[in-house]
Amino acid sequence: MLCRVGQIRRCAASLSQTINQVAASRQKHTLPDLTYDYGALEPHISAEIMQLHHSKHHATYVNNLNVTEEKYHEALAKGDVTAQVALQPALRFNGGGHINHTIFWTNLSPNGGGEPQGELMEAIKRDFGSYQKMKEKISAATVAVQGSGWGWLGYDKESGRLRIAACANQDPLQGTTGLIPLLGIDVWEHAYYLQYKNVRPDYVKAIWNVINWENVSERLQSAKK
Repeated sequence: MLCRVGQIRRCAASLSQTINQVAASRQKHTLPDLTYDYGALEPHISAEIMQLHHSKHHATYVNNLNVTEEKYHEALAKGDVTAQVALQPALRFNGGGHINHTIFWTNLSPNGGGEPQGELMEAIKRDFGSYQKMKEKISAATVAVQGSGWGWLGYDKESGRLRIAACANQDPLQGTTGLIPLLGIDVWEHAYYLQYKNVRPDYVKAIWNVINWENVSERLQSAKK
């Protein structure tokens, strides 16, 4: 009997060690570097907003995602389904926050603005009639987000067409709608309030001046593969 108890304890210790080793070896998510300075998007987005948004808000999503994933893997190894289910909202929120912001930073550029070119522009004209109509529709959908969320231009792989969508909170576009994200506009207040106060439409109007259409075009090309 004592031998059996000893075996159980050794197995439990071995399992715990394995879980810890897997957690330690698993690659953690990291905050991506920006390809431009915090002040590079001024006067459209202030350096103070960019610094807080990137180094504080996005960093928090990354840190919380890593912590949540560690807990989830532990629950998975233990077969604790209740814990796995309980962790889903945190995974969705922090995972979505990391995904969304990683796209957002690349969608912006100090050399942005103007109008898209080539295949992207052709797709916009086909699906919305004109660039101006597309811009107006995305702006309207984004401004209309209740509370916090995102406005998106996405690619519907099944139909091969561009679509506009809005997502609440940090819900990731592809994970919640199936659309592949091309362009996202963050309308959480931390993205604009220090500069634009409660006038969200002014922020949405200004952000078009720094949209990186080359990045959006690249995302479209990748989405079509």
